Amino acid sequence: MRGLILFILFACVVTPLQSQIHEIGLFAGGSNYVGDIGRTNYIYPNEFSGGLVYKYNLNPRIALRGSYTYIPISGNDIDADNPFRQSRGYSFSNTIHEFAAGVEFNFFDYNISDYRTTFTPYILAEIAAFNYKSPESVTASNTILLKNKFSYSLPVGVGIKGRLADNFAIAFETGVRFALVDDIDFTTNKINSLDFGGDGNDWYVFSGVSIVYTFGRPPCFGGIAE
Repeated sequence: MRGLILFILFACVVTPLQSQIHEIGLFAGGSNYVGDIGRTNYIYPNEFSGGLVYKYNLNPRIALRGSYTYIPISGNDIDADNPFRQSRGYSFSNTIHEFAAGVEFNFFDYNISDYRTTFTPYILAEIAAFNYKSPESVTASNTILLKNKFSYSLPVGVGIKGRLADNFAIAFETGVRFALVDDIDFTTNKINSLDFGGDGNDWYVFSGVSIVYTFGRPPCFGGIAE
């Protein structure tokens, strides 16, 4: 970890190439969930998701990013490969509103204004806060009463991005969110009838495409004047 941090700092300081500094855009795609109900596929989009993203390019290798993502998720035991889940027959749906901030690291120097460096694979790591519905109690008629709840997740992902036209760029990305809670699917050990025995936290995943507009040019990268 110490070596990774030093490498990133080194890349920020010594990379001399210039690129457009701001990116803002929209993204859309699919979301899925991995937990105690339904399928256990890590990437299997079954709901439409979308959001907004802003990126600030520190240099052609490192970009800071912030995003808002609207992420519906659902699960149904009928769709599971596990015979036990199929016979159990539980289902749920929830909606996550996520605000995330983090960093992208480009494998190549990335600058869409330079035709020699107009695409790159990248990895990302973020910290996110999200809002969702959590079970509060169950009535005598087995109706689940829900409440708004905030929690945190640790998104990591991979993607590839490149020049689309003029100042526009396109990216394809998949990101896994490791939630720090286990009740996104309404399962909880605080309510006996909703305790399904799972002891791992839930995951949720976004896979999709983004279109961004790039603008602005810094006076220098790495101390080299334009």
